[in-house]
Amino acid sequence: MRMRIGGLTVAGMAVAVGVGAVSPAAASATVWSVRPGGAITAMAGKTTLKDTTTDSELLCNSARMSGTLKGGIRLPGTGIGSITTATFHCPSPIVPPIRLTARGLPWHLNMVSYNTSTNVGRGTISHLELMLTGPSCSAVVNGTSGTTADGVAAVSYANMPGKLTIHTAGGNLHWYHVSGCAGLLGDGDPATLSAAYTVSPKQEIISP
Repeated sequence: MRMRIGGLTVAGMAVAVGVGAVSPAAASATVWSVRPGGAITAMAGKTTLKDTTTDSELLCNSARMSGTLKGGIRLPGTGIGSITTATFHCPSPIVPPIRLTARGLPWHLNMVSYNTSTNVGRGTISHLELMLTGPSCSAVVNGTSGTTADGVAAVSYANMPGKLTIHTAGGNLHWYHVSGCAGLLGDGDPATLSAAYTVSPKQEIISP
């Protein structure tokens, strides 16, 4: 079931992110090099949050994140970046509008494996939580139903052209605390989040 509300397509919502299988050219990495590091912003176009059980989706026109990356060599992959702000632009003619709000900030960027043939690193965003609110629907996306932000989404970073992609497989996101929503969302349903962010300034994130 789908219903279109202006720029939104409401058919469900979810957040999942996939790391994917490690190819022969890719390997788990314990140390990383980041250049230049420091403050970053990341801009995405179409961003989709989905409930994979009901096939309902919330489509946002754009999304933005900002934060910092550690710079240097021989860095651990865990906590290599910190995402301190995350916003989503999901236009809607209804009043009050549907809003998607980041919670649990700062989110943590972690790198896990690196493919030397494609110059693509894979990892996760952790400590992630999202809250959806609207005139007759509210819900939370998290790893578990508790109050602690413990959602995980799988990501990849392509050094060329400097894209951070959130994938729809490999995470632990689910919908919780669903109120209203006309059956479009279900408590405990798996969620997936997908977006491709352009990072500025462009970063080189590699594993030696």
